[in-house]
Formats: sequence, structure tokens, C-alpha cells
Amino acid sequence: MKDTNISIERALIIAVHLKKDDEFNFNESVNELKSLCETAGLYVTGEIIQNKDRTDNQYYLGKGKVEEIVALRDREDVEFDIVVVNSELTTSQSKHLNEVLDCKIIDRTQLILDIFAQRAKSREGKLQVELAQLEYLLPRLSGHGLSLSRLGGGIGTRGPGETKLEMNRRHIRSRIHDIKIQLETIKQHRKRYRENRKKRNVFQVALVGYTNAGKSSWFNALSDSETYMEDLLFATLDPKSKIMKLHEGYPVLLSDTVGFIQQLPTHLIEAFSSTLEEAKYADILIHVVDRSHPNYLNHIDTVLNLLKELDMEKIPMLTLLNKKDKIDTFVSPTGNDQLVVSVYDNEDQHHIHEQLIKMMQRSMKQYAIQIQDDAGQWIAYLKENTLTTDVTYNEITNLYEVLGYEHDQEGIIDKLLRNEHIKRL
Repeated sequence: MKDTNISIERALIIAVHLKKDDEFNFNESVNELKSLCETAGLYVTGEIIQNKDRTDNQYYLGKGKVEEIVALRDREDVEFDIVVVNSELTTSQSKHLNEVLDCKIIDRTQLILDIFAQRAKSREGKLQVELAQLEYLLPRLSGHGLSLSRLGGGIGTRGPGETKLEMNRRHIRSRIHDIKIQLETIKQHRKRYRENRKKRNVFQVALVGYTNAGKSSWFNALSDSETYMEDLLFATLDPKSKIMKLHEGYPVLLSDTVGFIQQLPTHLIEAFSSTLEEAKYADILIHVVDRSHPNYLNHIDTVLNLLKELDMEKIPMLTLLNKKDKIDTFVSPTGNDQLVVSVYDNEDQHHIHEQLIKMMQRSMKQYAIQIQDDAGQWIAYLKENTLTTDVTYNEITNLYEVLGYEHDQEGIIDKLLRNEHIKRL
């Protein structure tokens, strides 16, 4: 008989609370690490927090605290298979903790990379995960022969895998080079798709926000789609795009993106830059915020800072203060381009459409034309390719009068005016 039960790894969280750190933000960081562990499939059995002026260069925690953890495990007061550290460890810290505790040691960055490895489904996503993992591990290979061989499988070892990690630096650099070439090819494909969409005059809107803020829920609601969504961090990794119709059939390309998080590793941002290309070239960003989260203001700052780092801070933004159904007190928007919403309130979808139309009109060129009454096909064409705001029939002139806004930089209306049936008002 074969045992088919899947063993869940038990994790002990360790963290250093620096005296200069804000207590609320520190506690939120630890709680977020617990959520990351849950997302990765770990069972958290306990947490060890030490207050210090600075982290220990050798053990991260003080040596006495590390010995205390060993004693707790020997007395079976706390059980764990893996130690998760709430910071990015140096090679020396990881090595020494591994030697003393004799178990897997992974830091916050490795845990995030592991979750990305689990979530990646597309070829591009898998390549990006492997690139980020290799770039993270390359400078940490020195002196890690024993600790790497001890890792085995499970959390912290997905993606490129154990055998690749034991390659020498030259082979790893060669693999990094190959991955970058493949990702550049994919990036060029995306560029051609964007150019084609530009030729077809497609207006682009991208959802951005902190992880688990509700982006995928709104992507499904606005585009009538069925994107995977779950109440876990990084439920969406691979970007998705779908056409949604506004007003009287005007098509808008809506894109869902990977969620942001505090302390997102720099090389991870670089590795996933091509995934965020859809958002980078959007005409409008929809920033989804979990307003029910106690640390939502810090989440907003994290997203805005990352958008600035990605040169996206100048793109017009609609902010959705989401999950109002989970808020006990009344919340009102504080800006012109803000809405308090819930995906479970059907009216809110209509409000989002209205606000998007207002914002789109600011960046579009207004037009007013008249069309002969026997040229109705042009009215249908205008509704599909421009944002029409009014279509009326003038009984005196026997002409249709159409008002609206065009997005096309080359001028759809200028092209239509070459037709003898169409004139400016």
C-alpha cells in the first residue's frame, strides 16, 4: 500500500524588529509573511521575534536567540521543518542559520519566488520565474554546497530545481543569458501586438494594485470573463487581456496584472517588466485598493512607488476603494477619480463605466458631424470606433447629427469626411 497523503511542511517564522521600524508596519509585515506562507502551502507553527538595533551579521537573530530556538525544538515546544525569515538574508546569515538549525532556511524573497513558481502557467511566466530565481541564487552559491544538497524538494526549491542550482556559475550565467534572449523575443511579439492594436485604434485600460486587492474579481465583472481568482496572495500571475464594451459598444482592451507587494525584490521587478508591459502602455490605469485592509494606506504607497519606479506614474488613474461590503463605517471618495465599490454591488459596475468614459473623454478629441439619412452604416461604424455621446435626427435638414470623441491619433473623423455623405456640423 502506498501512502498518498501529502505532508505539509511546518514553518517557523523569525523576524527582527528594528527599533527604528514603525511597530504597526512591522506587525503588518509579519502578518503578510504568514499569508505568504499559507499561499505557498506551509503550516505556520510559531514565530520568534527579537527586538534589536540591527540584525546580526552572522545569524540574523542574536546567537543566544538561535540557541534558544534549538532548545525549544529539542524540548518539542515548537516543531518545524523549515525556517522562514522576514527579511532578505545574506549568504553568510543563511549558511550559519542552516548549520545551527539543520533545516531549510528561506527568506522572504525566496518565499515570494516560490509562490511565483507555483502560480506561473504560461511559458513566459515560467521563464521569468526561473530568471528571477537564478539571479537571486547566483551570488549566494559560494559556500552553499552542503546546504543546497540538504534542501531536497518542496518549498523554496521549485523552478530551476536542485540540480541547476548546483551548476557552476558559468553555466548559470549562460542559462540567464538564454532566458533573457527568449524573453526579449516574447517582448518583441508583445510590441507587435500593441502596434497592431494601435493601428486598430484600441483604447487600453489596465488593472493594477496590491496583491489580493480584488483585481481579478473586477476583471471578471467588467469583461464578463472567468479569470482564476482566490483569496490568496498572487492568485494571478500570468497577465490576461479581454475586450470590454462601454457606452453603445465602444471596445476597450482590459488587462489584469500581477499584484504588487512590499519589499518586492528589485530583480523580480526587472524580470517581470515584460509582464507589466500591458499596464505600462495603457491609456488609463485602474488602481484597485482593498479599503477594508487595516494597512490600506501603506498598500497605496507601495503601489504608487512601484509605478513610479516603472515610469508609469503619469498615466491617468482611476482608484477603486474596493470591498466596501467588508467596511463597517461609511467611506466616501476623497478625489475626483475615486470610487468606493464592491464587486457584489451591481450598480458599482455602472459607476465605473461612467467614470471611465469621463476620463477617456479628457484624452480624446471631440467631434460633431452630420450624416445623410440613407448612410446609417456609418453611425454603426462610429459607435464601434469612437465614443459617441449623442445621435439625433434633425427633421428640418433630414440629417443625423452625431457628437462624440475619437481616440485615433490619425483621425478617424478626418478619413470619414472624405465621404460625400458626411460633413462637419
